[in-house]
Amino acid sequence: MAYILAHDLGTSANKASLFDESGALLATHSEGYAVHYPQPGWAEQDPQDWWQAISRATRAILARTGISPRDVAAVTFSGQMMGVVSLDDSLRPLRPAIIWADQRAVEEAAYIAERCSADQVYRRTGHRISPAYTAAKMLWLKRHQPDLYAQTRHLVMAKDYVVAQLTGQVVTDYSDASGSNLFDLQSHEWCEDLVELVGLDVARLPRPVPASTVVGEVTRAAAEATGLAAGTPVVIGGGDGACATVGAGSVSEGEAYCVIGTSAWIAFTSSQPLLDPNQRTFTFAHLLPGRYIPMGTMQSAGGARAWLARALGEIDDEAIAQVEPGCRGLLFLPYLIGERSPWWNPKARAAFVGLTMNHGPAEMYRAVLEGVAFNLRLILDALSSHQPIRALRLIGGGARSAIWPRILADVLGRPLEMLEMTAEATSWGAAVAGGVGVGLYADWRIAKDHARVIAVIEPDAQRVAEYAARCQVFVRAYRALAELDES
Repeated sequence: MAYILAHDLGTSANKASLFDESGALLATHSEGYAVHYPQPGWAEQDPQDWWQAISRATRAILARTGISPRDVAAVTFSGQMMGVVSLDDSLRPLRPAIIWADQRAVEEAAYIAERCSADQVYRRTGHRISPAYTAAKMLWLKRHQPDLYAQTRHLVMAKDYVVAQLTGQVVTDYSDASGSNLFDLQSHEWCEDLVELVGLDVARLPRPVPASTVVGEVTRAAAEATGLAAGTPVVIGGGDGACATVGAGSVSEGEAYCVIGTSAWIAFTSSQPLLDPNQRTFTFAHLLPGRYIPMGTMQSAGGARAWLARALGEIDDEAIAQVEPGCRGLLFLPYLIGERSPWWNPKARAAFVGLTMNHGPAEMYRAVLEGVAFNLRLILDALSSHQPIRALRLIGGGARSAIWPRILADVLGRPLEMLEMTAEATSWGAAVAGGVGVGLYADWRIAKDHARVIAVIEPDAQRVAEYAARCQVFVRAYRALAELDES
């Protein structure tokens, strides 16, 4: 028997998942690490924490299953996107990684917009210019830490750092590269003219390859650290958004899904990039050759719920379910770390609106869940103006909630298809890339075969109408408070 070991390098933890040659999930093991917020709008992690988590999770899952390391046909990855890790000639990190949630590079994004046509960048890369993307973060490093930047030999994304530690190779895949503001979606090459215009160096960027590419083998040093066999093939895999797409079974035109994780997004598979006239949405490269992923992403979803749990203490879903939809007039704007779609406002801030003496923790919790759903409804409306979306598959940790899927179905006004594999869907997408890369899986269709729908949550017509009206209040609240956020 041969196996695929997939690592999902997320924001709060690395999850190792072991799949067999039929695609069955045998075991998972997670190792957590911290996110550091040294200043408002900043978000950093220590890349060495990622490597230690990869090593510990690998050893744990091999020990738990008892399989021989030599039976691992490939190691492959999904990783958080749009961050930047600065590496020296020896592939050692020179500073903490600036991760996807970081919004510090506002001035750098403005500079890029001055140097490059914003419309041209959107047309070529599929993304509007934003401090959320890697290019602005790289430029921030060059401007604010020039001595460190001068020592930098490679600028890579999260999973690419781990792959470099495993293999010694500096490579990325098309999906991760497409989150940089510097990657041409049609040619699948770096936009060298844009790189030069903003003052960066293409020689520091990793070589982009398809997601199913075997990019190297586990070195002896990496084998000692992880317990893997030296020589094990390493497949690059993809960014977490692209891997989630495949893991949700979205491999054919128009198949849509929603993820509720630390962040949240709605996306579908397309044969062409989607260019929204208002640039509310964006497009990543798919793991599948010739496919694209139009989507809209919000910064804080499960992250907002976790924040409230830290502030007030945990509360069970049963108590939240007792609160009537609309939370007796209480709204929550979930903009704890700025926002991407649809507002693209790094200065946006979170707020409870309408608090009274009659509101308690249960109302506040439900308001957070509803606030995330309202922002996702705005994203859905933006995508639906270009592509009809009749149903959504739901994946991510939020899919395990007893109440959140019900709220989402009613706010989004679409049936939600619940999958057998929810929290592991992103790992499964990475595993498919690995299995296809080494020939263990015949083709990408295995992803769809394993994305089994076990239940469908139909929206309640009356609540859909009530929530639609409430969503308009949500929009007005955001616009009113946005003026204060600017001051």
